[in-house]
Amino acid sequence: MKQKGSVAARATSVKCRTFTREFKLQVIREVEAGKPQAQAAREYQITDNTISRWRTQHRKYNDRAFSGRGHAYTDEARTAELERMVRRLTMENDLLKKLLQKLNEPA
Repeated sequence: MKQKGSVAARATSVKCRTFTREFKLQVIREVEAGKPQAQAAREYQITDNTISRWRTQHRKYNDRAFSGRGHAYTDEARTAELERMVRRLTMENDLLKKLLQKLNEPA
């Protein structure tokens, strides 16, 4: 007889491993130095696809890759950051224009 919720119980028991930036860079360096990617995957008990994804992210984002909690620095994050900066600078400019206008008014 099949138990209710057994699939859900198994799914919740699986832990997603996270790796430090230094670890990812070490694996990438070894592979780029000539170690076969499959061998590195076996040694570190990670998948071949994971190493491929790390290498792609490292090529695309260079120093910004793996910047936080295992997530790559994305173009969307950069765009959002720039939009916040534009909003702030626009508000500052509006304030300065108003102040300059008040200073130039005759008393």
